[in-house]
Amino acid sequence: MNRTVAIMGCGWLGLPLAKALLKDGFMVRGTTTSESKLEMLQNEGIVPFLISLSEEKIDGDISSFLINTEVLVINVPPKLRNGNKGNYVKKIQLLLESVKVAKTKKVIFVSSTSVYGNIEGEVTEETIPQPSTESGKQLLAAENLFADTPELRTTIIRFGGLIGRDRHPVAILSGRKGLTNGNTVINLIHLEDCIGIIKATIGNEWWGELFNGVYPFHPTKKEYYTNEALKRGLVIPEYSSSGIPSGKKIESRRLIHVKKFRFNTPF
Repeated sequence: MNRTVAIMGCGWLGLPLAKALLKDGFMVRGTTTSESKLEMLQNEGIVPFLISLSEEKIDGDISSFLINTEVLVINVPPKLRNGNKGNYVKKIQLLLESVKVAKTKKVIFVSSTSVYGNIEGEVTEETIPQPSTESGKQLLAAENLFADTPELRTTIIRFGGLIGRDRHPVAILSGRKGLTNGNTVINLIHLEDCIGIIKATIGNEWWGELFNGVYPFHPTKKEYYTNEALKRGLVIPEYSSSGIPSGKKIESRRLIHVKKFRFNTPF
C-alpha cells in the first residue's frame, strides 16, 4: 500500500497535520510558499516543496510533489479579505489539471462553513449553501471543481472557526466595546479535532464524502467569550446586543451520526 500523503499548504493546520501523519508511519510531502521554511519542513521529516499557485501558472515542481501520491490534502484558503480581488477558482483549476495529470485519485479538500453564508437555524450537510462573501462564493466553486471530477474520490471537509493553543478569538476580542451579534451562536473546532477528522478520513477510506467539521457546542458569542475572558484573566468583551440565540448552528451530522466520529478536544 502506498503510504504517501501530499499536503498542499503546510501552515497553521497543515504542519501539525503533517507531523501527526509522520507519527502514524506515512511519508509526507508538504508545500510552502516561503523559501525560508523549506529547511524547517525538512528538519521535521517532511519532504519539502516550494510551490505557489497563481491565476496564470503554478510555480514550482508540482509534478514531483504529486507523483505516486496516495492522498492529496488541499489546504489552501482563498485569502480574499480586505478587498483582495484574486481569482481563487482559477488557481484551483490549475491545481486540478495537475492532479489529473499525476493520476492522484484520493483528495481531501479543506473548506469552510463560510460557504453556508447567513443562513439562519440548523445547518447540516444537506443544507444548500448560500455564500454571502466573495471568499465563500469562490470556495464553493472550488469545492465543486473537485467534487464534479468523476475520476477523483474527493472528500470535502467544511471546518468551522479554527482555534488552538496559540489561536483563540478571545485574545483579539478582549476589552473591545460595542460588539454586535452577541446572541449568535458559535461554530468552532479545535486544531486537534481537525487533524483527527482528516486522519480518520484517510484511515477509514471515507472518500466521496461531504463533512461539516464543527464541535457540537453552541453557546452564544456573548456567553462563550465572556467565560473565556474570565478564565484567562482578560478584560471581558462588551456586546451591545443580546437576546435569544440566533444565527446558524452548524451540525456535524455525518461525522457524528453516520461515521460515529468522536470529537475529543473541547475549547
